[in-house]
Amino acid sequence: MNKTLQRRWIKWPLGFAFWTLIGLSFAFQFYISSAKAGLDVGWKQAVGYALGDWYVFAVLSIPVVWLAGRFQFEVGRRARSLAVHLPGSLIFSLAYMVLRAFIGRWQSEASFAEAFQPLLVKTWHFNLLIYWVIVAVSFAFGYYGKFRERELRAAELEKSLAQAKLQALQMQLNPHFLFNSLHSISALMHQDVEAADRMIVRLSDLLRAALENSDAQEVTLRAELKFLQSYLEIEKIRFGPRLTVHMEIPADVLTACVPNLILQPLLENAIRHGIEPHAKPGIIELNARRANGELMLDVSDNGGGVRDASALIEGIGLANTRARLRTLYGDAHRFELGNRPEGGLRVRLTIPFRTGEKSQ
Repeated sequence: MNKTLQRRWIKWPLGFAFWTLIGLSFAFQFYISSAKAGLDVGWKQAVGYALGDWYVFAVLSIPVVWLAGRFQFEVGRRARSLAVHLPGSLIFSLAYMVLRAFIGRWQSEASFAEAFQPLLVKTWHFNLLIYWVIVAVSFAFGYYGKFRERELRAAELEKSLAQAKLQALQMQLNPHFLFNSLHSISALMHQDVEAADRMIVRLSDLLRAALENSDAQEVTLRAELKFLQSYLEIEKIRFGPRLTVHMEIPADVLTACVPNLILQPLLENAIRHGIEPHAKPGIIELNARRANGELMLDVSDNGGGVRDASALIEGIGLANTRARLRTLYGDAHRFELGNRPEGGLRVRLTIPFRTGEKSQ
């Protein structure tokens, strides 16, 4: 049974319970007021009369709800809807009195005319009020349902747009990484052909791994580090002993979810700006830690840093990193760049800590 059918079947017992509660509340009021007036009305009799009234309203509410759903007071349809609901309310009131009179005959053994006459005098206008209350409540539920449907559609559309944006950013990042790697191979071809050949093999493995996770927006930190190690093997062939990478990754954060290919642009930026321009040995540090429900990733180098971090011109890698984080986490992330006291630049990425074995 699908969810729509389930909801329809649930409405019937809920509706029965609703009308029963109204009937019981009126029965209690009838019983108390009769006792205060000195009338001999028992609780069973009060419940019988009250439920007899409101179960008739319950039965008649079914066609009223149907009419309310098809003839709403929307712009351009108000006159037509009013032309339907006005006679509908009169028929509703008359139908109530007829049905209630038949029930009254059975409850009090009175004739139909004797049961109908007091109903005509006492309930005619009240029945009209009940009709319009049912119509108003039906309209309210209908408008709420449409509002929720629009909300869900808007949320789905927003999710689809965010996913499309992330895919576009990732498609832009992958060629950027590939071109940079090919540039490194091209530069090395004039210095060490065997090393360039090893780089081509490593690049092939790296691209295969990147394509396997091309549809995944998040992976575990363990999977991200595995990809990063392959990238670093290429860079170590290029820089040799000039490049040293230290990683401090506690075991309890390896299952944390991180954006796919989020660390590679950060290390690429550290190598390009912190290591490559200098002749001294370069050291890159990658640290991860968990605190207060957040995962913090730090990438730092021992290069020259920047004079003004706010004026730093970001390439495709860092710009895409910012855009992806904003799309994935909104305001629940931080992306900070700043000089270290001991020299060099540090990039700190903070995202919500969530675990899960996503696409590997």
